Amino acid sequence: MARNTDILITAIAPAIWGSTYLVTSELLPAGHPMTMAMLRALPAGLLLLLIVRKLPTGFWWPRIFILGALNFSFFWWFLFIAAYRLPGGVAATVGAIQPLVVIFLARLFLSKAISGISIVAAIAGLGGVALLTLTHQATLDPIGIAAGLAGAVSMAGGTVLTRRWQPPVSLLTFTAWQLSAGGIMLLPVALWLEPPLAPLTSANMLGLIYLGLIGAVFTYVLWFRGIARFEPHVVAALGFLSPVSAVILGWLVLDQSLNFWQIIAVLIVLASVWLSQQTRFS
Repeated sequence: MARNTDILITAIAPAIWGSTYLVTSELLPAGHPMTMAMLRALPAGLLLLLIVRKLPTGFWWPRIFILGALNFSFFWWFLFIAAYRLPGGVAATVGAIQPLVVIFLARLFLSKAISGISIVAAIAGLGGVALLTLTHQATLDPIGIAAGLAGAVSMAGGTVLTRRWQPPVSLLTFTAWQLSAGGIMLLPVALWLEPPLAPLTSANMLGLIYLGLIGAVFTYVLWFRGIARFEPHVVAALGFLSPVSAVILGWLVLDQSLNFWQIIAVLIVLASVWLSQQTRFS
C-alpha cells in the first residue's frame, strides 16, 4: 500500500507537466525558449534558496551544476524549442523515448540489469503515446525533432544521476539547488543569444508563475522524492502520463476532439505504466 501511494504521489508531477504545452502555446511569448526556461527556473530556485537558507558544500557544487544542467537548463531549453517548433503530438512522441534511454543509462551508470519486461513496457508506452497524439497532419520540423530527442536524453541522464547522487539534505533544498543552478547557467546564454524580451503581459506573468511554482517547485519535489524511493525506470515510465494529461487538457480546455483510437491509446499507455511498475532490476 505504501509503495502504491508513493507511486501515485510521484505520478502527480508528470500529470501536471502535461499542461506545459498548453501554457506555453496559450500564455507565453513565442521565440524566446531559453529566456522562458530561465524565467521558469531561476526565480523559483532563488525563492526556495531564501526559504531553505542552505548552499551546497565541497564536491556537491559540481554535482549540483551537472544535475541542474541535465534536469533544467538543457531539458527545459530543448523542451521549449520543441514546443515552439512542433505540434504537441509530435513533441510528446519524441519525448516518450525517455524511459528507454533511462533503462540503458541505468545499466551504464548504476549497473542495473536490463529487464525484458521493462523494455516491452517502454516500447508499448511509446507506441501508445504515438497513437494518442500523432495525426496525419503532423509536421516534422528537423530542429524541433532534434530538440525533442536531446531533451529526452537530458532528462533521462538527470533522472539516473539524481538517483546516484543523493545529498543529505531535504528534498526542498535539493530542488532549490538544482533550479538555481539551472537558471544561473541559462541566464547568460539567454541574454546573449536571444533578442530582448518585450514587456510581459499579465497572461505571460500568469503562465510563468504557474510553470515556476507549480510546474517546477511543487512537481520536482515530488519527482525527486520518487527517484529517491524507486528505480529510475519505474519513475521514468510515469512520464508517459504527461502526454495523456496534455491530450485530456486539450479536450477540456481547447475543445479538441478525443476519438475512439485515442481512448484505446490512453488504455495502452496506462497498461504500459502498470507493467513497468511490476518489474525489478537486480
